[in-house]
Amino acid sequence: MRCNARGKGEAVLFIHGMPTNGRLWDGVIRELSRNFRCFTIDLPGMGGTPFQPYSASYFAQVAEQIEQVRVRNRVQRWHVVGHDGGCAIAVHYAHIFPKRVECMALLSPAIFPDLEPFFLLDLLRKPIIGECVAPFVHALFWQIAMKRAIPGSENAAQRSSFYRTFAGATGPWKLMRLVRWGRPEVLFQNVPAILRKLECPTLVIHGSRDILPESFAARTAEVIADTRLVQLDSGHFIPIERWLEVSQNLLAYFRSHGMETATNCRPSYPRGDAAARPDLVPIPATN
Repeated sequence: MRCNARGKGEAVLFIHGMPTNGRLWDGVIRELSRNFRCFTIDLPGMGGTPFQPYSASYFAQVAEQIEQVRVRNRVQRWHVVGHDGGCAIAVHYAHIFPKRVECMALLSPAIFPDLEPFFLLDLLRKPIIGECVAPFVHALFWQIAMKRAIPGSENAAQRSSFYRTFAGATGPWKLMRLVRWGRPEVLFQNVPAILRKLECPTLVIHGSRDILPESFAARTAEVIADTRLVQLDSGHFIPIERWLEVSQNLLAYFRSHGMETATNCRPSYPRGDAAARPDLVPIPATN
């Protein structure tokens, strides 16, 4: 699994979603690496990590690969941040290795059984039809959908990085293979039960213009015992569109639940007791 590290201080792991890579977090890490040691990984089939066939144990296998990254880098505990499908990886990692996670942040969590895959990519998920329409869908997705979702010349390098994995003559079918990850009602059927067992303080961030329903973020915040929920004026790619606000919110949240509180004296904020919680988010910012 490809991993990059930058900065010094408490460790933070960043997990991207589909079909991006670790460069999703470029702006966030430029800011946070002043205070934290930031790790970005490329999930299987994206960026610099080879594709890994899907199976019933896929989440556990990827969690184990992440654990190996932690061991290689001699990290005792770290904060874990996920976006989109990367939130599912983050949740499973926190469930399997709870002693290694200090805090968690979930941005636009795509983790529930009633998830509806993006309609354009859903065509690629259909047998035979997907093989036939792969080049057409590939062109529409990268040339139109992604440019609308991540507009602006300032984001061109990140868009190009995401596309590079799926460039070339075989690119359309690489994308098809990646998005055929299974049925949400099967893949995510255990996630609600897992969320109820998590004990790490969690920050949930939702974009007001996200293509995912707001209810996903609300349900996540409701189920995990110690959670803060904040909404930012953003589309789906919150770490790119609102990188500074995301950075500032993560900084404030991690500092309020940081390693200094890890020795059995972490502050507890009961569900619903908003007055007792530090006023950390939202933090207004402009790019």
